[in-house]
Formats: sequence, structure tokens, C-alpha cells
Amino acid sequence: MSTSMPDIANHTTAQTEGTLDWVGMSNIEMPIMLASKGESERMVSAYVDAFVNLKEPKAKGIHMSRLYLLLDDLSNNGVLNYKSLVALLDGFISSHHDLSDNAKVKFTFDYHLRRKSLISGKQGWKAYPVTLTGRLNQGALTIELAVDVRYSSTCPCSAALARQLIQRAFKDKFLNEDAVDLNDVHEWLGTTEGIVATPHSQRSVAEVKVKLAENISELPITDIVDAIENALQTPVQAAVKREDEQEFARLNGQNLMFCEDAARRLQHIMLSNSNYDDFWLRINHLESLHAHDAVSVTTKGVIGGYLP
Repeated sequence: MSTSMPDIANHTTAQTEGTLDWVGMSNIEMPIMLASKGESERMVSAYVDAFVNLKEPKAKGIHMSRLYLLLDDLSNNGVLNYKSLVALLDGFISSHHDLSDNAKVKFTFDYHLRRKSLISGKQGWKAYPVTLTGRLNQGALTIELAVDVRYSSTCPCSAALARQLIQRAFKDKFLNEDAVDLNDVHEWLGTTEGIVATPHSQRSVAEVKVKLAENISELPITDIVDAIENALQTPVQAAVKREDEQEFARLNGQNLMFCEDAARRLQHIMLSNSNYDDFWLRINHLESLHAHDAVSVTTKGVIGGYLP
């Protein structure tokens, strides 16, 4: 009795001839050891998409198991970094040399960083959603790194309106007094009657995608996070004591911003960084006043690059 098994992909022609842009697998669950610039190697729980094109119009299909086994070998025996990502893409194509000349892989995971509190010195973990995408198109390599960073935004218009109400309350309180005592004002400002209104603020999200320049050899996840948080000044916190919460309130008051302001801050730092061939960023202010979000989008403006 023959022990050979039929290989439909190799020995059967397509029902209808035609090339296909992408064929592969999506949402593969896999632990991956990841190396990022300035950080120790760590395991992340990733969802992976793996694709190659099908350039041979008569071929029945690709060999999906070959893509999976290459990923499995990386998961069990390797570390995901810039070099291994390029090798993985090359392996996708070489394992389908007669069928494909274009490969793409995408890793989606949360990357945890230890972040210090503002004043107390306490530390805690913060998770940053990351998507790493590599594409090898007939020898042309593109590696894209996308990171989401959460922060707090306080509305400048709302702050101005709140100040006006506080001024009005102050005038109503002290208008008829012959002399205003400093201690009386100081005590009054510490009451709910004194600070009669506060501006609205909301949790916000900066979505940033960059295409890494050819001179990059390490994945700059922490660099991107630090640059975003330093520019915006009000990232959400992990471990918080009362002194940290007070400092957070101060930073929000000193960094009033519309979504346009936040987008321009990040646009400025991205334009000044030569490590990114292109960038795309979207600012989302998840409004506490409105039932909708306030959004601003910008790109580097590279010809043939990201579209807004």
C-alpha cells in the first residue's frame, strides 16, 4: 500500500487562472521573544499575519505550512529584531521561489514598559499597543513600526470659560469689602465656592506609524514612546500617590491643547528625526463634553508615502 499523500497545491491546477496579491494566514497566536533598542529581550504574546503573493496564475495555491513553520522556528529558537524580521521575509519568499516574489508579515502585541511616577518615585507597568510590519517586494524592503500612546488632554476653551466663572465668583465674593484680606482670599480659593468650575479633560490616544530608515538596526519602540510622551507632557500614569496626582493636574493646566495642538507637537518631533523615512499620526481626543471624538491627522508628506 502506498504511503504517499496527495499534494493538491503541487499537482492540481487552479480552477480559474489568475494572480493574487496576498495569500496566507491571519491572527496566528504565538509567543515571540522580542528585542527592542535599550530594553532587555522579553516575551510578548503576539498575533501574527503572514502572507506571500501568488504570481503563478496556474498554481492551485501556496504552501501555508511553510510560512507557519518559519514563524514557529522564530518563536521557539529565535528573537524578533530588525535582522531576524528581514530573514523571515526572505524565508517566506525562498520557500515559495516558484510562486512568490512578495512577502509581508505583521506582528501585533502589547509592549510593557516600567514608567516612573511624576513626583513620588514609584514605578508601575504601562502597556503600549504595538504593530510591527515588514514587507519585501521584489527585493525592496519596508519596515513599519506603529505605537499607540495614551495621554490626557485639557481643552483650552473650557479652561478659559472656567477661569471666567472663577473671576466672576471672586468679584461677587469680595466686591463689597472695603479691603481684601490675603488670608481670606487664600482660604476662599481652597473651597468649592472659590474654584467654582474646572475645565474638561479626557483620555486621549496618539496613534503613530513610522517607516524605519535603512540605517536603523534596532527597533526603536521606547524611543518613539519617550518622544511622544515628552512632547505631550501629560501621559497617563501607572503608580500614583497624591503628590503625583497633584503634579498631573498641574501639567494638564500648563499644557492645554486642542487636538490640532497635539498633532503639531508630534509633527514637529517627527520631522526632526532622520531615522524615519515617513510617518503618519492620528490624534484622538475622546471627548468628555461631546458624544463624539475630536481628531487630527497628519503625515510627513512624502511623495508616494502615507496618505492622510
